[in-house]
Amino acid sequence: MSTFTLAQVAEHNTTSSCWVIIRNKVYDVTDIVFDHPGGPQVIMDHAGQDATTVFVPVHPSDTLDKNLPHEKHLGSLDKTSIQELRTSVKNKGKTRDELRVEEAIKNKPPLRRMINIQDIEETAKKLLPYKAFAYYSSAADDSITHVENSRAFSRFFFCPRIMKEVSGVDPSTLMLGYKSSIPIYISGSALARLGHPLGEVNLTRGAYQTGILQMVSSNSSLSYRQIAAARGSPDQPLFFQIYKQKNDQSAAKRIREVEALGYKAIFLTVDALVHSNRELDTRAPHYLEDYENQGQVTQEKAVEEAVDIDTVGTAGGLVASNDIDMTWEKTIPWIRSVTKLPVVIKGIQCVQDAVLAVEAGCEGIVLSNHGGRQLDFSLPPMEVLYKLRNERPDVFTRTEVYIDGGVRRGTDVLKALCLGARMVGLGRAFLFAQSAYGEAGVVHLVRILEREIKFGMASLGVRTVDELVPDLVERVDWQPLAPKL
Repeated sequence: MSTFTLAQVAEHNTTSSCWVIIRNKVYDVTDIVFDHPGGPQVIMDHAGQDATTVFVPVHPSDTLDKNLPHEKHLGSLDKTSIQELRTSVKNKGKTRDELRVEEAIKNKPPLRRMINIQDIEETAKKLLPYKAFAYYSSAADDSITHVENSRAFSRFFFCPRIMKEVSGVDPSTLMLGYKSSIPIYISGSALARLGHPLGEVNLTRGAYQTGILQMVSSNSSLSYRQIAAARGSPDQPLFFQIYKQKNDQSAAKRIREVEALGYKAIFLTVDALVHSNRELDTRAPHYLEDYENQGQVTQEKAVEEAVDIDTVGTAGGLVASNDIDMTWEKTIPWIRSVTKLPVVIKGIQCVQDAVLAVEAGCEGIVLSNHGGRQLDFSLPPMEVLYKLRNERPDVFTRTEVYIDGGVRRGTDVLKALCLGARMVGLGRAFLFAQSAYGEAGVVHLVRILEREIKFGMASLGVRTVDELVPDLVERVDWQPLAPKL
């Protein structure tokens, strides 16, 4: 294998000849500069340089092997250059944001003080690198749907039954035939390594410890193989959330790969096919630039002319190759031709599409608006669930119905189950938990929800989730004003 010096790599810093260094290895990425999902500037900012720190947190370890021809894997840095690079990194010093994160981690409260989901989220936001915070927290446009996803639960009140035998409450249930200790699952969420070095491994191990189910994102920051290898046992169920690619061959290869690795179902995401306007994510580079330059005089002048605004952000680059021409008539039969795994449609936002999914023979549907991260003013999933229960109750007997978005309490989970949802997914909550406390944070979050769910079931007068029925909830036309604690 060839070896190169830093000086030799630095010569290749143009769009016509672009090399980068990743983990001390040298790659020729010239051919993919203009095809990179995040845009060419992401690569050109590190052309002829070491790109390890920006590449590793957002790309699985097998990305280059899968997407870059073998002949473009040029070789390694020589020993002298590796040492020079290490010295350079050491002498570079830490950014303001890195120093802020270090200080926040030192002052992080012990896990035992986290008594609800909000506690964990607030702690995580303080210690996350700003780029990770902006990506995890961002929502579409004015965040109306993101906020209303949670507020929607407050329009539903319980009608508890009393004088019922409630000893031995059992919150376990089944999802696609696989047992879960409580009626929640980890919803597919991208780039867990932005928040913690172990990323999705924390989620997988935490799910195993607590006996819940995990959906793995297409855009995980670890490879699907690495995540599968992290299972506590070979029979630990993993589901796979997929964004179907435009290229059918590439999409089929991905599905067959995860099937061979033992994943148990395909969750086809249909509500986030194009990149949305997530302004917090878009503004992140500007914020960091200003934050790092505090107290310094900058020479940049205001330019009063029309320019193109780069709104891709961290999120936009993840959807660039999505198939935006999927249809019920074409796509579902195509998936059936590729795999025998159950197919669940993730991103149902109206009653009509829920019915079409049933008619297409899908084994499940997820009522979801992508956590309010896609189309602002899309209905909260809880409201869609309520409409579905009233207008087409037959759907609940013909397929499994799940819901995600806005869940903050065990009581939210119970309200959804009363209206017919079989399981409830959480995404951001688990990202924040693993970012702040790793695997232990995931376990702790599940224990919090388990306690709240068991308490709620006993208070409603039920022992099992099958006893959670529509008569136990009532929708009101007003919302309570929650006190600030």
